[in-house]
Amino acid sequence: MKTNSKRSILIVGLLLGIFFSSLDQTIVGTAMPRIIGDLGGLSIMAWVTTAYLLTSTTVVPIAGKMSDLFGRRIMYVGGIIIFIVGSMLCGTSQNMTQLILYRGLQGVGGGILMPMAMTIVGDIFPPENRGKWQGVITAVFGLSSIVGPSIGGWFVDNATWRWVFYINIPVGLLAAFTVFIGLTGEKRVEDKVIIDYAGAITLIISIVSLLLGLSLGGKDYSWTSWQIIGLFATFVVVGLIFIFVELKAEDPILNLHLFQNKVFVGANIVGFLMGLGMFGAMMFLPLFMQGIIGISATKSGNSMIPMMLGMMVTSVLGGQLVTRIKFRTIFISGILLMGLSLYLLSTMDVDTTRLTISLYIVILGLGLGLIMPTITLSVQTAFSIEQRAVVTSATQFFRSIGSTLGVTVLGVVLNNRSTTLLDKNFFPTIDKIPALQTGTIGTLLKEAHNAPQDLFNTLLNPEIINKIPAQLQAIMLPPLKLALSDSLHTVFIVCTVIVLLGIPASFLLGNSKVVKKQ
Repeated sequence: MKTNSKRSILIVGLLLGIFFSSLDQTIVGTAMPRIIGDLGGLSIMAWVTTAYLLTSTTVVPIAGKMSDLFGRRIMYVGGIIIFIVGSMLCGTSQNMTQLILYRGLQGVGGGILMPMAMTIVGDIFPPENRGKWQGVITAVFGLSSIVGPSIGGWFVDNATWRWVFYINIPVGLLAAFTVFIGLTGEKRVEDKVIIDYAGAITLIISIVSLLLGLSLGGKDYSWTSWQIIGLFATFVVVGLIFIFVELKAEDPILNLHLFQNKVFVGANIVGFLMGLGMFGAMMFLPLFMQGIIGISATKSGNSMIPMMLGMMVTSVLGGQLVTRIKFRTIFISGILLMGLSLYLLSTMDVDTTRLTISLYIVILGLGLGLIMPTITLSVQTAFSIEQRAVVTSATQFFRSIGSTLGVTVLGVVLNNRSTTLLDKNFFPTIDKIPALQTGTIGTLLKEAHNAPQDLFNTLLNPEIINKIPAQLQAIMLPPLKLALSDSLHTVFIVCTVIVLLGIPASFLLGNSKVVKKQ
């Protein structure tokens, strides 16, 4: 057992690592509108989040096995170093493609940190104390979700969006140093460690093919082109190979036999859909608030705080309810609250006030707070203690996959809807105004015919807006804001429908609930 001083140092390092890696997931969302305004690339914006989620999701099950082989300390410190390098490169990005690639590298580091922290807590504390410290780690994650958007907004307004990534460097170095000092004398597993490399590779190829097909279809290539059909075919074929590999693997990334349990299936479907709803709000709300309402990045970030506060309230309440009512009742209540919130968000327009938006997203947070902890608890209740770690990891996996696919799908919805609206309502009017056909504005509009979404960069970059004469702003900006607003309406409606699909999935849990020990 470690000395109290070294254990304290280690805990500080773990909490720092969790804080700055989870902070990155929320701080970037607020900064994205300004990043787009600077680098362009609204049409591939979703990939900034998708790249991170994809790599972090895939590395989670592998990291645990690697830590058994090489030790917790080297894996955790290595994860921090990878995250720092990725952050540094993200801050130097000169275009959106570079940022996406560097975010993928960041995700590899981020995917190591959270599960490794939980594992280390399990190593250094006896069973009766583990729940408390894992709860502290979860609370740190919640805290980062609250302060992240505000910090991101402050950097954007007072410095540069690049500091959203650079801030990770000093905090990460401190975390790496404290973990390296505090985590000593660990024992490694002597038995052979089996890592499902084939499962990891086929999973990545399959999911990336699907995401590329969704992103490029209807924009860069026709939906019926051989490129898009080939990508979807690759998704299906390699996906089937993944299933075959997992059925044969000695220690698979995803144990497919778990799907024989209805509670497992229902809870993970709900988690998949919940991930979509949560990231839909966190990704597209800042775009609405900065691009349409025109508030600063700082105020946009602060507006996300009510969602997290609402989530914290019902997380505590849900913990008290699980011994009294059925899991499916909690799920359905949370889903209805999320569905109501997302529908209300779809009704926003240029005149919607910040107070109204805050009320809408408080409701979203209340729904998320009921669902999020109940997912893990329901599957843990349905399985023996020997399978508890496996099924808990699986719930995190499906939630991350849902978030990954959701961000991409909603990005496709935004791109396709906005292209249609701009071609129908914006260009026919603007092209008839001679004053807008010359100079810098004329060049911008001509280029926009090939990439209509790039016009929205104008709304997200105050420097560009200031270069446009006031009388031309009055002509050009209102229909542009209307097109973006109507496109986001569609995004939130799609979110609403998909989230509500969790209601029938909830009935798979039957009458299961937590049973108090006598």
